[in-house]
Amino acid sequence: MFLPFFENLRTAKVPVSLREFLAFLEGMKAGLVIYDIDGFYYLARAVMVKDERHLDRFDQAFAATFSGLEAISFEDLVGAAEVPEDWLRKLAEKTLSDTEKAEIEALGGFDKLMETLKKRLEEQQGRHQGGNKWIGTAGTSPFGAYGYNPEGVRIGQHESRHQRAVKVWDKREFRNLDDSVELGTRNIKVALKRLRRWARDGAIEELDLNGTIRATAEHGYLDVVTRPERRNAVKVLLFLDVGGSMDPHIKIVEELFSAAKAEFKHLEHFYFHNCLYEGVWKDNARRWNAQTPTWDVLRTYGSDYKCIFVGDASMSPYEIAYPGGANEHMNAEAGSVWLNRACDQWPDHLWINPLDEKYWRYTQSIQMIQDIFTPERMVPMTLNGIDRGMRALSK
Repeated sequence: MFLPFFENLRTAKVPVSLREFLAFLEGMKAGLVIYDIDGFYYLARAVMVKDERHLDRFDQAFAATFSGLEAISFEDLVGAAEVPEDWLRKLAEKTLSDTEKAEIEALGGFDKLMETLKKRLEEQQGRHQGGNKWIGTAGTSPFGAYGYNPEGVRIGQHESRHQRAVKVWDKREFRNLDDSVELGTRNIKVALKRLRRWARDGAIEELDLNGTIRATAEHGYLDVVTRPERRNAVKVLLFLDVGGSMDPHIKIVEELFSAAKAEFKHLEHFYFHNCLYEGVWKDNARRWNAQTPTWDVLRTYGSDYKCIFVGDASMSPYEIAYPGGANEHMNAEAGSVWLNRACDQWPDHLWINPLDEKYWRYTQSIQMIQDIFTPERMVPMTLNGIDRGMRALSK
């Protein structure tokens, strides 16, 4: 009976394998959840979703399989889906407020409500719309969807209209984690999470449960042991291209910068324009009188830093290849010299390009920087691209 669920997951592009589906079936056979729709949902999600970006797709597949007269016919519902009374009773006790429970008593109590529902299922022969008795839509019956009754059981509805149903099947809390939607700070954080190396540092403030048990057993009295919290120890050096052709990308670069600051404790950033030269800066308003020599940056930050450049790499080829080619000042050394020095100093390097990848082959300067960084280390500023980049930096 769960095969349609598996098919809907694959249709929704949730990468679930047959092995995971069989593990889910084994869990059901072992009785891990019995008459508990919340437990059933979380069991299925825990077993078959490996990446949080697919949680919203899972919710859609789950709703399409297990809720809605739109997904299954009325005859299938009556013939194949017997709803256990204990299931509904426990569900009501868990989800209804005291006020809503009192309103249900207006129909004669929960037992009367379930008895009436069972009788209607036995009597009704097809779909019904409107009215105040049969299970259907757009009426005032206690059973159905898209209608109103304060003591109702909602059966098949894509959204709650009055927030009074016994169970909301279609709640989707993770829609903005889907990697098929446009970028946003929260989605970028999800992609950046791949770049992690855990270490314990900082104040000794986290309870060490295993250490406490061991010390208590050794000393014969309660001996509480604490330890530093586990934090992401990855060090990131971020170079951000500003001005000129990067102006249309300001919003998305700001979101990337915000996500990176939240995700990485050890983050240093500098600004540059078009290509890396002998000076970078921290404050764009003081870019000419408060520059930091690039040599100082190369000497200050060790090779354990992950170096990430963010820019569209769109410029005159002379800015990369020749001394004096920069469009704002007379550079003594070519931009390619400085980029190669950066790549040598920080072997884990990456260039994130906000320009659509399909246009890269038409811009000579992009191809020149790809040759310096290697093609696999220039990625587009999409969720998939950032994910690829984080994987490359994690090797």
